[in-house]
Amino acid sequence: MAGQRVATIDLDSRQKSLTHWAKRTLTDLELAVHFSVARAEGANVHENEAVEFADKVITAVQHCHFLVIDAPPHDSYLMRLAHSIADTLVSPLNDSFLDLDVLAMVDPVTFAVTEVSHYAEMVRKARRLRRSVDGAMTDWVVARNRLPLLGACVKPIICEGLNELGLRLGFRVTEGFAERAIYRELFPRGLTALDDLDEIMPCTEPDPLCLTARQEVRTLLDTLRLPLDERGRRRAAARAQWFASCDNPLDTHEILDT
Repeated sequence: MAGQRVATIDLDSRQKSLTHWAKRTLTDLELAVHFSVARAEGANVHENEAVEFADKVITAVQHCHFLVIDAPPHDSYLMRLAHSIADTLVSPLNDSFLDLDVLAMVDPVTFAVTEVSHYAEMVRKARRLRRSVDGAMTDWVVARNRLPLLGACVKPIICEGLNELGLRLGFRVTEGFAERAIYRELFPRGLTALDDLDEIMPCTEPDPLCLTARQEVRTLLDTLRLPLDERGRRRAAARAQWFASCDNPLDTHEILDT
């Protein structure tokens, strides 16, 4: 995303991982603006949080090409609101039945998907709300995260369940990041795998695992199909035009005339 101005909003008022990373960054990353929405108190919590969130979203989109919102893992009004305005939603999911349970329940014997769970149902409602407001459909990507470097016996079962659920709910499945120590080591320095570590930390010995991690990040960015270049912008415009045309009545004059 070189050359793009990126704004960030941290909705996790307890953990604030994105805010801590942004404060520690050692690079000259061009963050247009960064906000951390404070946890509201009082009787009108939802109204107070919504007003602050809306103000910061408006400020962010006026100064950036992309807005990244870090939503908390727990259910809240702001978390649902952020899901409903997203153009692209990335849901990281560990390769385990425990994490899969937030999307769907599976049969204990056959492992077939039997029921949609609370988070998937919430996202489905948020996408429907977005569609009713401006006709756009959120691109939902489920990223299998913290993948074990060695093969696991549950991996094929998880993949099959996610693919089946993706067809039902309309999300895309992709591989995210493997379980690598390099990601945890870069966080306290405010760095990412895309940064030029040789230039930023010249005394640090080059780590070949960083190249692998960098490729994982680039692969994920490619999978998200963000409008980073002219081709991506044309694709985004065509997608928006297609969704807009879905609500138009079918022109049958030419068909009936023939």
